[in-house]
Order: sequence, then structure tokens, then C-alpha cells
Amino acid sequence: MGNTIKMGIIGNGGIFKGAHLPFYLKDKRVEVTALCDIRKERAEWAKNKHFKNATVYTDYKELLKDKSIDAVDICTPNYLHSIIAVDAFAAGKHVFCEKPDAINVEEALKMKKASEEAGKTLMIMRNNRWLDISKIAKEMAINGDFGDIYAARCGWIRRRGIPGKGGWFTTKAQSGGGPLIDLGVHMIDLAMWIMGNPKPVSVSGGTFCKFADSDVSDSANSDFGDKVEGGTFDVEDLAMGMIRFENGALLQIEFSWASNIAREKSFVELRGSKAGIDWSQSRMKIFTESNGKLKTIRKQRKSPTGGHDKNLAHFIDVITGQANPDFVPDQGIDMIRILTAIYESAATGKEVIL
Repeated sequence: MGNTIKMGIIGNGGIFKGAHLPFYLKDKRVEVTALCDIRKERAEWAKNKHFKNATVYTDYKELLKDKSIDAVDICTPNYLHSIIAVDAFAAGKHVFCEKPDAINVEEALKMKKASEEAGKTLMIMRNNRWLDISKIAKEMAINGDFGDIYAARCGWIRRRGIPGKGGWFTTKAQSGGGPLIDLGVHMIDLAMWIMGNPKPVSVSGGTFCKFADSDVSDSANSDFGDKVEGGTFDVEDLAMGMIRFENGALLQIEFSWASNIAREKSFVELRGSKAGIDWSQSRMKIFTESNGKLKTIRKQRKSPTGGHDKNLAHFIDVITGQANPDFVPDQGIDMIRILTAIYESAATGKEVIL
């Protein structure tokens, strides 16, 4: 690699434009030299608006033939993540990929193996780790401020916010599932990361689909993805469950695209023997006791973005040898193992041992 990292972007739709593009417009260490999308107009829009010297492709395999490209950023539907990543490693590229890691454990394992054989970095988006408030919580956990974290809750629940209805988001063969795999990666990862990545040993859960026929929305998230009139909707709109860890801790989860609730919210609650927290993207409340009295401490730091830019910057730091990876593929494999086991538990009505 030269002084400038040459990057190819595979998938130039909503998640690229809304979450990844701002990073590439400001980090001078990276040059976007290739853009690929099956809808050529998306790639051409990015080229004409921002990356005048980039080459446009509609077939990612043609992009991978360019030996000058150092790394690729995969922003495609979920089922393509592992397929493209494995091909990219075979072509000698580093890989950054949107979440979820893959749609099943077998595909996640293939990605890890391919990265190891190529000697290249695999990193999956974990943007919530990079929010200011998340860093505070992680530092507190490392310092032992929470004591023994023995129980937790996390979730991302929407009143009405189904993305890309009828398209790949709501088609299980392409997405891997509904809000559990779409939103669950974010909050489950954040909770486990703060807890010190304990080993999951069993899960139980249930899923529901009650709003497939509703077009009502109160969330900008329902505008995400490409809707298909009369298309497929064979995923859940609500998932709930419990994860048990080897150290005895429990994590209760809830994720929905649509529920009759007050409002949309994402949250992580951790309960420790010394202190507990209530986390949101811009603030955190810490609950503890001092001098025989209960005490609530409020911390608020508004990150300028959703953490995506810092996650991408970290990827560049790693592949240029300036940092050790915050995320490793085994964490992603554990994540997909958890999610697929919850779907299995929902189908069988039984706890699943991991």
C-alpha cells in the first residue's frame, strides 16, 4: 500500500450515502477509486458528485480485478456480505463490511477463514462502540466501576418503522431476518462489549409478525431501503429473548420495527454490584450509592455522528499498522451464532444451547 489507501465501494445506496460517505469526504488518507452498484445510476451519482476520478462498475468481480485497490467497503444487502468478502480476500483486498456480519454462522466462518488465508483485515461495522458515551461506559467497566455486571437489558424498538417493505429487508433469504438481525447487532454488541465480551452459552426467544399489512409510519427509518409493492414479507417485526453467558450473567433483548409503544428508542441497561447504567446515543445515567444514599450521575456527550466515521477511521488505522483491531471476527461469529439460535428457539419454543 502507498501513502494513500485506495478504496473500492461496493453498494452505493442508502447506507453508503447516509453513514459511510461523510467519512470518505473528509479523511485524506483514503481515495475512493472505484464505485460499484447493480443500479449504475447510484454509482454514477457518487462519481459525478464526489469522486470524479473513480471508475464505475456494475459487477463487483470486475472491480476486484483492479490490483491497485487496497481495500473494499461492502454496503450491500446482507446475503451478499460473505460472498463478496470471500471474493475480495481472494483478490488480496482488506475488507470493511456493513453489519450484520453474515446471514448464518457458516457464512461468517467462511469470511474469517478467507481473511486469515489472505492475511488481510476483516472488520464489520460496530459504530455504537465509537460513540463518546459508549467509550465512557467501556472505560468505567475496565476500571471496575460497575463491579460485577450480572444482568443487562438492551433493545431498539420502533412504533412504526419497517424499512424497505417488500424488498430485501423483509425477505428472509436475503436479509437473514427482521429487526433481530437488522437492529439486534447494534445493541447486543454494545452491551456485550461493555460487559467484556463474555462467552454466550445459551439463548431463548420468540418472534412475532403482526404489522406486515400496515403501511403506517412515524419513523424516517421506514424510508430506508427499496420498497417493492406486493413483495415478500416473511420476517418478524418483533423479537424478544434472553442470552445466558458462561459467567452467569443474563442479557434480556427486545427489537422491533413495529410495536404499539410510546415512541422509538434504543437502549442499553447494565446492572452491576457497584453501579448500573442507562445508556442512549447521547447520554448516560449512572446509578449507584454513596455514603448510605442512592445517587444518580448524568453524563452527556453528543457525538457529531452515529460513530460510523470513527469506526471507518479505525479500520484505516488497523490496515496501516497504527492500531490493533477493536473488533475481531470471532466476535462477529458469536453474534451470528446468537441471532440464529434465537430464531431457532422461536421456531421450536425451546432454549438453544450454543
